[in-house]
Order: sequence, then structure tokens, then C-alpha cells
Amino acid sequence: MGTRIQFDEWLPDQPSMTSLRDARNVYPTSVGYAPFANAVDFSGSATSNLNSVFGAKYGDEVVIFAGSTDKIFKLDATDLSLDDKSKAGGYSGNTWKFCQFGKVVIGANNQDKLQAWTIGASSAFADLSVNAPTAKYVTVVRDFVVTANLDAGTNTNKVQWSDINDETNWVSGTTSQADYQVIPDGGDITGITGGEIGLIFLERSIVRMSYSGSPLFFQFDTISRGLGCLEGNSIAQYGATSFFLSADGFYKCDGQVVTGIGTEKVDRYFFNYADLTDLDSISAAVDPIKKLVIWNYANVDGSRSILIYNWQLNKWSRAETVSTGVGGIATTGETLESLEISLGYGTLEAIPASLDDRLWVGGKFLFAGFKDDKIVTFTGSTYDSQLITPDIELGYNSVVTVVRPQIDNGSANIKVASRKELSDNSVFGVESVTTSEGRASVRSAGRYHRFLVQPTGNWTDAVSIDVDVKPQGNR
Repeated sequence: MGTRIQFDEWLPDQPSMTSLRDARNVYPTSVGYAPFANAVDFSGSATSNLNSVFGAKYGDEVVIFAGSTDKIFKLDATDLSLDDKSKAGGYSGNTWKFCQFGKVVIGANNQDKLQAWTIGASSAFADLSVNAPTAKYVTVVRDFVVTANLDAGTNTNKVQWSDINDETNWVSGTTSQADYQVIPDGGDITGITGGEIGLIFLERSIVRMSYSGSPLFFQFDTISRGLGCLEGNSIAQYGATSFFLSADGFYKCDGQVVTGIGTEKVDRYFFNYADLTDLDSISAAVDPIKKLVIWNYANVDGSRSILIYNWQLNKWSRAETVSTGVGGIATTGETLESLEISLGYGTLEAIPASLDDRLWVGGKFLFAGFKDDKIVTFTGSTYDSQLITPDIELGYNSVVTVVRPQIDNGSANIKVASRKELSDNSVFGVESVTTSEGRASVRSAGRYHRFLVQPTGNWTDAVSIDVDVKPQGNR
């Protein structure tokens, strides 16, 4: 008797017989899972460890910046070095937040005045203006630069915005639309996202910021009370939707409705394994190509992990990582000669992505990250991917004899764990290697069977396994 077992949703918050028990180093697709590539070094080393990475583009010019607690670095597109472009004296802040306003890149670090770099003109960062605020968060809402959580933590519930189409003017008055708003309830502001409207995330609420014109300029409406954002570094935005971590799990908000995306799926899993004492080291970014939101966080065992959410499919997976954070970059485009020689890779084989990868197409915004003092890209080899099925009952007592993985352009190694009752321990047996005929011979007896599948080769999609079982009598 043959049975097909699909690789359905990974739902670690659910019982063992209802969903995949693991989806490691993969990302969700419509019919299964695809390999999540390893992080590999892209840039040279900076002189201090990085805490953010940001890409900007104006016309044909692309710039990539990376921040640390004391410096801002710019990626040299010729040799991929990270060059210090800080203002004189450097900085004494925390995690950098960047945005782009026209041709100006603006950075906020909660300790120094907003920093500015004009694409095509600047040689170093400088104070945005003499009256620019010190802010923890910065974004763009319509034609305004908007900041939140101000003055190095002394005005944690204050929002301040620039004059319309003038990022240098922050003085309120009859000839300016610059102004500020203090939000009286909801706790500290933990983040802000922009666009046609702004979303202000507080510890216990979410407030929508909408342009209304003179005399107040912006209207502030509380769209969520009691539910806010636990950590600002968990916020990622794509289009009009913002994704974030609240005190009870993962959510998304489109400016109108707040929707749980981790409820009864991964919320309990995350809080069981995340190091909550190091929660401020979490980072979030979007992979616009694969339609993924990705969170990098510290585990209780000292390692770092990644949670992956496909917002189109509403499905999750996870990955292990050596990266210390994630972010987005704009690709600069490189010639074959610069890749092989000028960038220091030496040979084509050492280049950290295939030559037809979008990484080498200039002006495209891609998912990336950082590891200690280097920018990394997730373009490395497939590594240690694993899918574990739920406990499947294939007859009251049965013996599994053959497993045939349905994996496009690859194969798999198989382990089986069988048990009589769900209260028994589930222990995987010896590994079986799939033959050239696509069959893995196994022998495992029980009422409930769980399959560990490790895809091998240059595989692209893992869809299911076909299982042959024989009935076994009761004794």
C-alpha cells in the first residue's frame, strides 16, 4: 500500500500529529519548500561590528551604507571595502535607522542629530541641519521626514516632522508645516513606518498618522489599544503593510486592521526559544523577490536563528544562521573583471553567488544582512535542510518499507521514527540514502510514523514523500 505525505505547513505550536514538526533551512513555497541559502561574506571588514545595513538609489547611482555604534560606513563598489564616512569625531549611539528622502539618505541613532548624506555630492555624513532633532526612529510620510522617540530617550512618546519637502527645516511657525505631537497613552514609541500614512508603534498601542493640511497638518488616530510593538527592531515594512513583534506574538498592520500572523503557529515556539534578555538584537527585513519577511534573533543557547514568513502564503519556516542581523541593500552591478580580480575573490569559483544572480544586476533592492564587521548576502550553498513530517497513522499497526522523496532536481536521506502510542518516545532510526532509482529502503514498525527528510543535491523544491507500508498483526 502506498501513501503520499505532503510537506504542508510547519506549525510548531500545534500537536505532533497535525503538521510538519520541522522546516529548517528552507522557505515556504505554494506546493512545499525551497532551500534557504547560507549567508556568505560580501563586503570587506569594517573597523567595528555592524548593527544595520541600508541601500539607497537615486537615478543611476546606488549607495550602500552600514552602521555601527560609533561609525557609518559606505560600501566601495570597486573593491567592496567598507569605508568610514562618519562625521568628524564619530558617534556614540545605538542601532542606526535609515531612510531616503529624495537624494538625501538620513540616519538616526538616538544619540546624535539626524545625519545626512546627499547622493552624488557628499563625501562624509554631517548633521542634517542645526535644528534637526536627535531621534531613535526616522521615516518618510508623504512629503515629510518624520522622527519619533526623541532627545536621547527624554521624550520617548514624541513625534516630530520637518517642513513639507524640506528635510532641513524643523522649526514650527506660520510659514512652516514643521511641528510635533506628543502621544499621551500607549507607553514609549517603539518604532515608526511611513508611506502615504505613518504608523507609530508604541508599547501598548498603534497610532495612524494621516496628513490633514493646515492648521494641524497631521491627524493622529489610535487604531489598536492594548496591543503594540514589543521591540522596534522587529519591524519590517513592504508596501503598505508593516510586520512586527508584539508582547504575545507576530502581527501585521495595513493602517486599518491589525492581524495576527503567528497565532497558534509560531508565537509560542518563538517565545520558548528566543533569548528575551537580548531581544533588542533582533532585526527584521523583507526579501521582495521571494515574498518573505525574515527575523534574525538570539536563542537561549547563545546561537542565532531566523524565522521566515511568506506573506502571500501565510506560511512559516525557520533557518539557522551565522549572521548577526538582516537588512536590505541596493545592488551596484559589477563587471566580471571586478568580481574576479578587483573584489579580491581571486577565482570565479570563490564568488559568493552565481553570475546570473540578481546580486550582480545594478539598482535592484535585495535582502541581505551583516555578520560581525561584514555585510553578507544569503547567496551561499544550500546547507543542512530538514523537513520532519507529523506523526502519521498508516493502519493500526504497520511496517514502513520504502520511502520515495518527491524532490525536484535532487534526492534525500531518510530517517523514520515509529511508535505504538503517542505517549511513547519518538526516536529516529538509522539514516537511509536514496538510491539512483529514487527509493530509500527502510524498516520501521509501529502505529505512528514520523519521517525526517534531508534533501540532497542541487535541489529546488521539496514537495512530498511516497511511503510503502505493510500491515502488521497485533501481538
